[in-house]
Amino acid sequence: MRRTDKDLLVTGLKRLAITVVLMFTAPLVLWQAFKNQEHFLFWPVFILGLILATVAVFMGFKGIMTIMDSMFGKKIKSR
Repeated sequence: MRRTDKDLLVTGLKRLAITVVLMFTAPLVLWQAFKNQEHFLFWPVFILGLILATVAVFMGFKGIMTIMDSMFGKKIKSR
């Protein structure tokens, strides 16, 4: 039985912590953008919110994949 790679596990947990922060930040930024649609900074704030939401999804996926790799090892691709 393979042992868990603790360094890789910590890396995955850090990525999930960043994901949690982004999961709260992105909707807050988008809400502020929609609340101030007449403001001249609407589009930059809206685009920033979309970028933060996309990064949150990506970091969540990468965090879960890193944790899975730490527990089960890297998946070897076969032809």
